[in-house]
Amino acid sequence: MKLLHDKIVQEGKVLSSSVLKVDSFLNHQIDPMLMKEIGHEFATRFSDQVITKILTIESSGIAPSVMLGLEIGAPVVFARKRKSLTLSDNLYNSKVHSFTKNETNDISVSRSFLNEDDNILIVDDFLANGEAVKGLLDIAAQAGANVVGVGIVIEKGFQDGGKLLRQQGVRVESLAIVDSLEDGKVTFAPEANA
Repeated sequence: MKLLHDKIVQEGKVLSSSVLKVDSFLNHQIDPMLMKEIGHEFATRFSDQVITKILTIESSGIAPSVMLGLEIGAPVVFARKRKSLTLSDNLYNSKVHSFTKNETNDISVSRSFLNEDDNILIVDDFLANGEAVKGLLDIAAQAGANVVGVGIVIEKGFQDGGKLLRQQGVRVESLAIVDSLEDGKVTFAPEANA
């Protein structure tokens, strides 16, 4: 997705050989026009699937998920990382380790919002080691739901998450696959430039 690649090159900040900061348009300040295009691109890539729910994790997966939901007319359910007084029982739960924050969170989704009749598309902002996606797949499995695929805004192709998920037969569509962050420069995987 050229628009996203351009935005990453222009505004992304390489903090190390494994950390790309994109808080000016994706996960702190949000570029709504870019999110609209991302939602459209996900809708196009998964147009061969019937999607009844979009499942993401708070907070950075919400914006692209909502734009996709608008595009295809499906509700968005997000797994919460923090306990809430209004969300305390009758939950699907899983554990997710964050590569960037180096912490493990319990994530939860109310059983009211996912069930065995759902065809779920999982969406997230980044895919590195695949921990967030694994947690969301676990929640979908607890619900007995069918996962039609995973949509990722930016995949770190030099980390194992995408490869491992694909080896397990999970359909992963990443809009930008970063091959390297070496020498402070973003290099995209060749297939991402096609």
